[in-house]
Amino acid sequence: MNTVVSGIRPTGQLHLGNYFGALRNFVKLQHEARCFFFIADYHALTTHDNPEQLHENVRTVLAEYIAAGMDPQTATIYVQSDVPQVTELSLLLSMHAYVGELERTASFKDKVRKNPSNVNAGLLTYPVLMAADILLHRASHVPVGKDQEQHLELTRVFARRFNNMYGVEYFPESQPYNFGSELVKIPGLDGSGKMGKSENNGIFLADSDAVIRKKVMKAVTDAGPAEPNSPMSEGVANIFTIMNVVSEPSTIEYFKEKHAACEIRYGDLKKQLAEDIIKTVAPIRERIESIRNDDAYLRDVLAEGASRARESASKTVEDVRQIMGIRRF
Repeated sequence: MNTVVSGIRPTGQLHLGNYFGALRNFVKLQHEARCFFFIADYHALTTHDNPEQLHENVRTVLAEYIAAGMDPQTATIYVQSDVPQVTELSLLLSMHAYVGELERTASFKDKVRKNPSNVNAGLLTYPVLMAADILLHRASHVPVGKDQEQHLELTRVFARRFNNMYGVEYFPESQPYNFGSELVKIPGLDGSGKMGKSENNGIFLADSDAVIRKKVMKAVTDAGPAEPNSPMSEGVANIFTIMNVVSEPSTIEYFKEKHAACEIRYGDLKKQLAEDIIKTVAPIRERIESIRNDDAYLRDVLAEGASRARESASKTVEDVRQIMGIRRF
C-alpha cells in the first residue's frame, strides 16, 4: 500500500458512526502509508448548499478531523477547492467518460428520483470528479463505504481506459481498503439502520453532555423481555452494539445478564450508555472547540496541506497533459 486518498463532504458534524467506523482507523493509517485526506467542498455544491453554511461546515469538519487524532504533520489534510488541479484533471478525464455509464450509476439514479428538480451536470459528473480526487495522487488504495464502491469501480474503469487509449501504464487501478478487518457499523438511536446525519438519529462529536443524555434517553427499546433468555429486539440490540465500543466489558456483561434474567431496567441501561458516551466524546469535543476557534492554526494547517497536495497534483496533471498531447511549444 503506497498512497491512500480519502475525502468527506462537509455536510455537517461528524458522529459516533464516523468516529468508530473510519476516523480511528484513519489515525492509525496515517502512520502506515502516504495519506491524503481532503474535505470535498466542490462535491457539496451539487446540492446547492448555503454558501455561509458550507464555509462553516468545512471549518467544523477540519477541526473534528484534527481533534479525533489526524496529524497535519504526518498526513496531508486539505480542502478540495484549494487544489485547482483537481478540476483540470476532472475535465481531462471527462473526455473519456461516457454519458451512458454515468447515467447508470446507482447514486445518480437515486438523486434523480429524490430530487427531480435539481438534476444538474455536477450530479452526473460526480464520479468523474471523485475519480480525479483519487487519481490526482495516483492512489493505490481508497477507504470507501458500500455506497461508494460503484464510484471506485468507475475510477478503475477511467484509469484503465486512459492507460489503454494512450498505451501507458500511468494510473494505478485503485483498490478499496477496509483497514484489514470488518468495519464497525454504529446503529442509530431510532431502533434501525445505521447512525447518520440525514436520518437524524446520531450522537455527534460536538454534542454537549446534556444533548447526549437527552438523545440517549429517547432511544428506541421495547416493553422488556417476555421470558428469561429472550432474544433482544433490534432497538435493544442496537444499544448494546453502541455499548460495545464505549463501555467497559464488565458493564456490558452486567446489563446482558439483567436482560437474560428479565430484570433489566432500560432507564438504567440508557443512563449508563449516556455516561459512557460522554466519557468518550467529551475530550474530543473540548479539542474541537479549541481548534475550531483558532483561525491562525487552521489557516496554517490548510496552507501546508494545500501546498503538499498541489505539489503532488501538479506533477500528475503535467504528466497527463503531456500524455494527451497538450504540450508547450
